[in-house]
Amino acid sequence: MPKLSRSLATLAILLAAAAGAAYLTRDRWRASAPPWLQAYLPPAESADQGKPAAPRAGGGRRGRRGSFDGGPLPVLIAEAKTADVPVYLYGVGTVKAYNTVTITPQVSGQIVDMPFREGQDVKKGEVIARIDDSTYKAALDQAIAKRAQDQALLDNAKRDLQRYIGLAASNSVTRQTADTQRSTVAQYEAQLKSDDAAIASAQATLAYTTITAPIDGRAGIRSVDVGNVVQASGSTGLVTLTQLKPIAVLFSVPQQALAEIAPAGGKEPLQVEALRGDNKVLIDTGKLEVVNNEVDASTGTIQLKAIFPNEALGLWPGAFVNAKLKVRTLAGVVVAPTAAIQRGPNGTFVYVLGDDGTAKMRPVTVSQQGDQQVVVDSGLKNGEKIITTGFARLSDGAKVEVSKSGAVPAEEDEEGLGAPAAQPETGSKTEGGEGQPQRKGHRRQQGGGAAPAP
Repeated sequence: MPKLSRSLATLAILLAAAAGAAYLTRDRWRASAPPWLQAYLPPAESADQGKPAAPRAGGGRRGRRGSFDGGPLPVLIAEAKTADVPVYLYGVGTVKAYNTVTITPQVSGQIVDMPFREGQDVKKGEVIARIDDSTYKAALDQAIAKRAQDQALLDNAKRDLQRYIGLAASNSVTRQTADTQRSTVAQYEAQLKSDDAAIASAQATLAYTTITAPIDGRAGIRSVDVGNVVQASGSTGLVTLTQLKPIAVLFSVPQQALAEIAPAGGKEPLQVEALRGDNKVLIDTGKLEVVNNEVDASTGTIQLKAIFPNEALGLWPGAFVNAKLKVRTLAGVVVAPTAAIQRGPNGTFVYVLGDDGTAKMRPVTVSQQGDQQVVVDSGLKNGEKIITTGFARLSDGAKVEVSKSGAVPAEEDEEGLGAPAAQPETGSKTEGGEGQPQRKGHRRQQGGGAAPAP
């Protein structure tokens, strides 16, 4: 056992000596090593290894969040202005046809003609369909013949009445006979009126065999084709007509908005804009027509109806749009960009650019806020310059510098304040082949900020 321990100790000493000799003579045997082995060997130390890295060009030392320790912070500014600001209410609306009619036959029979085309704009009174009218014509002729028969009976009864009146005067017949004949004449006169009503009914029924459009509108897809037998007042209509010009939009707003809608609507119709889902594209402009007579208790909203001319057919029944209702206009108020408004424990505030080039924190009161601008009731005057960027590094009294390039400095750029990413070098031979960017530049492109515009 002691002999084995001595052998292991001797072997360890020999290995350590060999490793030390190889390290001391590494440059000598590296040059004589075969090329395939040199690819796996560590790189040789350069004369500059171990020296401290040179400082980066570009100015003073930068902090962890990109703030300058020895210079002013670049910022962008905007001016507070006085303007007339409209106040809007927004709601999601559903487009609905101004009038919708389902064409349903009023008489039974076989359809012999449907002269319209699906999707066609039809005018009021144009023919939509024709039903076989042979039986209805026969019924009309029968009613006319019946009236002629009753008319002949009436004429004969009147002549008999005149005879009975003369005979009764000479006591040739009794007065009862003359009175009975008067009743017969009256009976035939009533029968003629009944015949006239029957003829009118037959004419109306015959007219129902020709179905016409009751409104101006656009025809949809028909549900019945020519040759089918339809029933009077069936559950399935022939086609649906929708009036698209004008067209309606139904939308809801919170019930609290009634306090603004009611006074404004009493003077003149309020303007309503129909916008697409992104609120950037105006589809059409119309007027508010109806405020519903009750609030929906389940949602706490009230439904409104606006009418649009829809000349360009940008609104289509069943589509969803964003409705923008203008309720009033604030005249001569101070407005500022929304980006300048900040919020803290004590409320809203802005940074005003002072004459000495420092940022001054100032509390403000905001009454109306939109996507682009806000209405400032107090704390800001017309013409004052307010800071709109760089809030992550900004504090009250900090020195700032107005950026002239118009570019917004990057907030979270680890490379520095608004530092652009390094552009990869091209035209050199690398592992990717000729004309490919070097690896060092490629890694910086991934870790840096947005590349500057060409």
